[in-house]
Amino acid sequence: MKSLIIAAHPDDEVLGCGGTIAKLAAQGKEVHILILATGLTSRVGFDLEKTPDALQTHLGRARRAGALLGAKNVNFAGFPDQKLDTLPLLEITQRIEAEIESIKPQIIFTHHGGDLNMDHVITFRATLTAARPLAGRVVRSVYAYEVPSSTEWAFQKFEPKFQPNLFHDISDTLAKKIEAMQIYDSETRKFPHPRSSQALQAIANRWGCVMGLGAAEAFEVISEIK
Repeated sequence: MKSLIIAAHPDDEVLGCGGTIAKLAAQGKEVHILILATGLTSRVGFDLEKTPDALQTHLGRARRAGALLGAKNVNFAGFPDQKLDTLPLLEITQRIEAEIESIKPQIIFTHHGGDLNMDHVITFRATLTAARPLAGRVVRSVYAYEVPSSTEWAFQKFEPKFQPNLFHDISDTLAKKIEAMQIYDSETRKFPHPRSSQALQAIANRWGCVMGLGAAEAFEVISEIK
């Protein structure tokens, strides 16, 4: 079984399902990652002309994090950060479709559609369009993950609300998820920020407690063929 992780920005893939990526890879399953937007460039004060190597360094972190987790590859669409809503949805959808056609994954993990971050919302919409269940399509399951500092900060005021009904036991891979997140040194924050190591530990423990596990990642089943 091949899985494709579709993320809006570098670090979303780790925050949303880093433990699951590591678990699937340890089981010998192929995991591919597609990151749509560059990240970083929308930050206040960031000047690409003054720091021309900064963006490549940032994308290099994504490659290193993916390798640590055991992903087979990490690909980039190169769309502008925090501007996916300014692009034709068709353009984003076709890029995802090309990735699906190339990899032929049975499982797709992507953003939750009710996040605070608009790039996440667009990614969700484009992914569902690209993975629509046409006859002959190989995709059999689509799952949505949460991203700390976006999903919960919507305070369930946007539809759809995040209502997880699938949980992956990451008791054995949580440490690797946290280690992968630490590679993104420009994105990590100090506790009690949701992207701190302590918060990621607490979130995983919380979902683990829901299902009687030591640690878990939570997903919402969007579509599934059994």
